[in-house]
Amino acid sequence: MSPITTHVLDLVRGRPAAGVAVRLERGDHGGPWIEVGAAATDANGRTGDLAATPLEAGHHRLTFETGAYFRAQGIAAFHPRVVVSFDVADPAQHHHVPLLVAPFGYSTYRGS
Repeated sequence: MSPITTHVLDLVRGRPAAGVAVRLERGDHGGPWIEVGAAATDANGRTGDLAATPLEAGHHRLTFETGAYFRAQGIAAFHPRVVVSFDVADPAQHHHVPLLVAPFGYSTYRGS
């Protein structure tokens, strides 16, 4: 299992959001971002392995292409993408970062 996982739930439809492109990057505050992995959500709104390399401590971000997801459904959306930044203090721990999304808002948290 990837040390960083995510899933996307569509709050309008009340079900998982399939086909959302997700990119995982690592970077220093103010420095360049390095892509660690990328995937698209499956029918359950989950991604497969996001991290192609071992997880390192430091600053990370997940970018969800939510605008493309809603456009594909013919729905106008306010956010073209959602970027969730977070710090990994202990790379040995699993980090689950879910996204609850609607056309005009979103919420996220550290899951288990």
